[in-house]
Amino acid sequence: MTDASSRRIDLPLVDHHCHGVVDAELSEAEFRDLATESGWPAPAGTDSLDSPFGLAVRRFCAPVLGLEPNAPVNEYLAHRRSIGAVEANSLLLRSTGTSDYLLDTGIRDARLPDPAAMAVRADARVREIVRIESLAEDLASESTAAGFVAKFPETLAARTREAVGVKSIIAYRHGFDIPAERPSGREVLQAADEWFRTAEGSGSFRVTDPVLLRFGLWSGIDTGLPVQLHTGYGDSDVQLFRADPSRLNPLFRATRSLGIDFMLLHCYPFIREAGILAQVFPHVYLDVGLVSHYLGPSAGTAIRQAMEVAPFSKILYSSDSYGLAEHYAVSAASWRTSFAALMDGWIASGWATADDAERIASMVGSENARRVYNLNP
Repeated sequence: MTDASSRRIDLPLVDHHCHGVVDAELSEAEFRDLATESGWPAPAGTDSLDSPFGLAVRRFCAPVLGLEPNAPVNEYLAHRRSIGAVEANSLLLRSTGTSDYLLDTGIRDARLPDPAAMAVRADARVREIVRIESLAEDLASESTAAGFVAKFPETLAARTREAVGVKSIIAYRHGFDIPAERPSGREVLQAADEWFRTAEGSGSFRVTDPVLLRFGLWSGIDTGLPVQLHTGYGDSDVQLFRADPSRLNPLFRATRSLGIDFMLLHCYPFIREAGILAQVFPHVYLDVGLVSHYLGPSAGTAIRQAMEVAPFSKILYSSDSYGLAEHYAVSAASWRTSFAALMDGWIASGWATADDAERIASMVGSENARRVYNLNP
């Protein structure tokens, strides 16, 4: 490895989108469940760790916990249990060289830490990303339809005073094929009335109405903070073709002059589409989080595609890690290794100097996130 690539391996990272870790002791079955986006029990004869992610855990995480690289999965899991979840999580998180985590607190999982606890576990700075739909559902459960419509924008504004961004999962709940314009007050109230009538029968508030989702998204835009949007690959709730970020062109045209930045998360398999959007719209950015740990040996392909057309100032690092500290460790190690290999190839072929590569890696790894989320002192 060249001196230049060695320096890139040591670059600090800002993880601009993640979800926290489970500190509880996990059974092998629970660990395997968190090692996949499936959400379903594994069929007989299959194993979620017999996968690219499983290979990456053995390669990158085993040495962090004191085992030989590529130790067998069962040996790794037994050793992890022997040192305890808290210690394993701390070792793995602190191995990533991440200075700042931007934590989406909208997942309803009581096992996940709040930002303060996550900061202690990771020995890093942690700031909050507020999930729009989760806040809407919480407010609706203690309100009336008219009260919800009146209170939600101010509730979101108050909730985000100490946050650095907001996030929408409209891709999960409906898809991106929605009108770009802000819905009218009458539309929102009618949709809220119907939502509350339905919720009274089911006993559950889950926002899926496209008018209410647009209302929430525009309320997020009104905060002035960066707006994160899940795109592409995710769990089984996603209809993948409706999560293609190219469907957001009308929204990006409508918001181009508002001073709002949109952060396209994950993007796989629509990485090239996201890169084009980041090139043609001044307020659109992208990352390849989530797949940075699930692609294993192929992670370099996604990173290379993200770097094909988008300006280097519009690409960010994230892990989108959830539950397992292994996700964080694999994402960071895989991104650094793959990015260093890409930059070394550019240097060797004459496309960039070593100084260029250092600057680009620093931008993508941390500096772009610090600028967009205003993280600098």
